[in-house]
Amino acid sequence: MELIESLSEKIKGRKVRIVFPEGSEPRILGAVVRLASEDLIQPVLIGNPESVKEAAKNRGFDVENIEIIDPSNYDKLDEMVASFVERRKGKVTEEKAIQLLKDENYFGTMLTYMGLVDGLVSGAIHSTGDTVRPALQIIKTKPGVSRTSGAFIMMRGRGQEKYLFSDCAINVNPNAQELAEIAVESAKTAEMFGIEPKVAMLSFSTKGSAVAEEATKVAEATKIAQELAPQYDIDGEMQFDAAFVASVAEQKAPDSKVAGQASVFVFPELQSGNIGYKIAQRFGNFEAIGPILQGLNKPISDLSRGCNEEDVYKLAIITANQTLMN
Repeated sequence: MELIESLSEKIKGRKVRIVFPEGSEPRILGAVVRLASEDLIQPVLIGNPESVKEAAKNRGFDVENIEIIDPSNYDKLDEMVASFVERRKGKVTEEKAIQLLKDENYFGTMLTYMGLVDGLVSGAIHSTGDTVRPALQIIKTKPGVSRTSGAFIMMRGRGQEKYLFSDCAINVNPNAQELAEIAVESAKTAEMFGIEPKVAMLSFSTKGSAVAEEATKVAEATKIAQELAPQYDIDGEMQFDAAFVASVAEQKAPDSKVAGQASVFVFPELQSGNIGYKIAQRFGNFEAIGPILQGLNKPISDLSRGCNEEDVYKLAIITANQTLMN
């Protein structure tokens, strides 16, 4: 069974509540109507109800049975403000909290934090920072995780080929400790979605073939990740061909449990990660689903502003599955 079909079966009828802060965006509306009609999630849209309904009507969508919450007319706002101020531990005044909660991403993140919804999907018209910033301030990272990171599930041939690429969305230049944490969280994400985690720590060097600070960082991160999560096969540093091609692995890393059979690819910094997943997407015809934000206490997902309705639909299904696994 194809991955999205399998994940859909797991959440069907479970009434998982996912909030979409960009309630008037046509791509969001199309996906939400489909998700609701298939009984995969209970969507919650944020926005002015009249504006949302008008946008839906203009596209031929019926949202009469979909919940819409207007931040400017919310009956639990006082409770939300108090919860926000307490969560920020003195960093935000009540007045500042009221101002911030006019922002739909902050508002949706607080709904998630308070347990009024199970997860959030945003980013169709907002930057990654707009989605991630409130998540880091309110949801925060899990114990032992210093930073969130963004992973993509890369699929081709109806899911017959599937891999995980990380971090391709958040951390510009993680240090060795941060890179190790990303590797461990990526292994967990892969496992969550039926990918056996064989984690390759990517570099332009394989097992010391090049001497440079950048390669040394990856080698150090590999050792830290192996200590943090000895239950996973994590190895590096290694070049992509050594990680992916068995014949190359035999020459460059013959004793590795990962080389030549990697399923999770951890990039050394954001620049290469972002370029790498887009090359696979455009040259290799892989479908890139994500980014899936890793390491947070509750599921928050960040769409690409170049996404289409199908991307929204699939990322919402993934987010709903994360709520069952947290």
